[in-house]
Amino acid sequence: MKRLLKFLGYVLVTIYFVADLAFESVARPFSAWLGRLHILQPMYRWIARLRPYPALALFSVPVVILEPVKPIGAFLMAAGHVISGILTIAAGEILKITLVERLFHLTRDRLMQIPAFAFLYRHWMRFHDWVTSSEVWRWCRDRIAQAKMLARRALASTSTGRRLRIAAASNGNGNGRRQG
Repeated sequence: MKRLLKFLGYVLVTIYFVADLAFESVARPFSAWLGRLHILQPMYRWIARLRPYPALALFSVPVVILEPVKPIGAFLMAAGHVISGILTIAAGEILKITLVERLFHLTRDRLMQIPAFAFLYRHWMRFHDWVTSSEVWRWCRDRIAQAKMLARRALASTSTGRRLRIAAASNGNGNGRRQG
């Protein structure tokens, strides 16, 4: 029984971290966009000047505040509100990972001065590299890239069609051709 519980624990932890890795692909571009906002630059400079332990405390805030979103989303799904639960989990995870990514980018050098953090980070990076180099991960990444490409094509074709309809309407004859 103890072995089964230990195995189940490993499975749950793996699912948890793999989900974080999946949401990371959405959060990174959003984090980069936040990093380019000029209005936030004074705050970024203040954060970058923090000493190691205050930087760690600030780094933990999004995790502490947004981690309970997962059980709330699971509760919503269990209560029959599947879409609301999925959206709650997705929004919470993307927001959490975006904030953590941005804060880590600003405070990485300070955080690495904390021996326990540096140790855990090295192990996280090994796990991250192992997951992202796996065949299953590459297959999923390729399927997601294909879905994105199909979505872009569909969006482009609908926006092209919309532009043609608008041009036709502005010509007044409805068929897009000018009358001579």
